Amino acid sequence: MKKGFLFFISLLIVWVLLAGTDQQEIIIGAIVSLLLTIIFFSKATIFSEFNLNPKAIFYFLIYIFVFSWELLKSNLDVAFRVIHPTIPINPGIVKVKTKLKSKLGRTILANSITLTPGTLTVETNGEDYYIHWIDVTSDDIEGATKQIVSKFEKYLEVIFG
Repeated sequence: MKKGFLFFISLLIVWVLLAGTDQQEIIIGAIVSLLLTIIFFSKATIFSEFNLNPKAIFYFLIYIFVFSWELLKSNLDVAFRVIHPTIPINPGIVKVKTKLKSKLGRTILANSITLTPGTLTVETNGEDYYIHWIDVTSDDIEGATKQIVSKFEKYLEVIFG
């Protein structure tokens, strides 16, 4: 029940951050958040993987800032490549590995990689991810993992175990 309530609050916070402070929008967001919690939370076992302790919540907040920073850097990098006369790209698909065991943690990692411009998660197979990278600077697994995965993984490991 406690996790369901926290899920509802999390959905509502995301809604308020995206929709603003209009009272009607908040009411609609609260209703939608409540309905989603009622419909999906008890049926979806993936949500049991959340660590609801102060350290995990703190790391989640840090993760949001780290992801936002990486998103900004990636956007600027891709924009530079697009407007540069010679289009400096070296595209390719690289294999990376993750230490994450949680299905939800792995899903969020794959989505985080895909959402940052210049990288796209093409396939996941257990701990192996295949990433399309706009500018391959390391084609060995360890080097590519360090450059693409490790910046997100250390926070997700604490959040999801």
